Amino acid sequence: MDSTYIKEVLPQYLAATWQTLQLSLWGISLSLIIGLAVCIAVVHRRPVLGPLCRGYIELSRNTPLLVQLFFLYFGLPKIGINLSGHTCGIIGLTFLGAAYMAEAFRGGIEAVSRTQHDAALAVGLTDAQAFRYITFPQSLAASVPALTANTLFLIKETSVVGVLAVVELLNLSKELIGLDYHTNEALFLLVLGYASILLPVILAAPWIEKRVRRVAYGY
Repeated sequence: MDSTYIKEVLPQYLAATWQTLQLSLWGISLSLIIGLAVCIAVVHRRPVLGPLCRGYIELSRNTPLLVQLFFLYFGLPKIGINLSGHTCGIIGLTFLGAAYMAEAFRGGIEAVSRTQHDAALAVGLTDAQAFRYITFPQSLAASVPALTANTLFLIKETSVVGVLAVVELLNLSKELIGLDYHTNEALFLLVLGYASILLPVILAAPWIEKRVRRVAYGY
């Protein structure tokens, strides 16, 4: 292990880690927001929106992220829409991630007994209020493990965005290995880079789940 080489390329890895983190944060945040909206449309069976969202979920989850990225980066310019690799990466991660998040939210909502929603309507709450104050808090507690798994999945999927010439961790490692042949050092820094992003999520997940369960169920 060449420590001198590690010190030399460390700034490049810090920049690549920051790029990976940005892609992850944008992709995960937008996926959660859009995924919840899609889930609500599916669960409440909106006449037109529900089937469209169901179709989107099936399309997104059954096509590779690589194909989606190629369509955004190489296909859209054919109709005059030119996007940067970074933007295409965020859109691609969001398109894929929102479908998985929607299913995670749906699983949590279906885990809550329908009688609780009916009881909330019986005491005078509207359908929206019953969802906001009764169903959703409990469903969120049940959804946290799946949401955490999807979050980790999306962070690791940022490695695919490198095909769009975005200098994230995996792309940088491949370039440096091809140029300098310091394979061990490059892979060591690659592991450290991903670990610095993934480990905080893994360690925070049990604490978040415990806090959400306490809010929803009181324990």
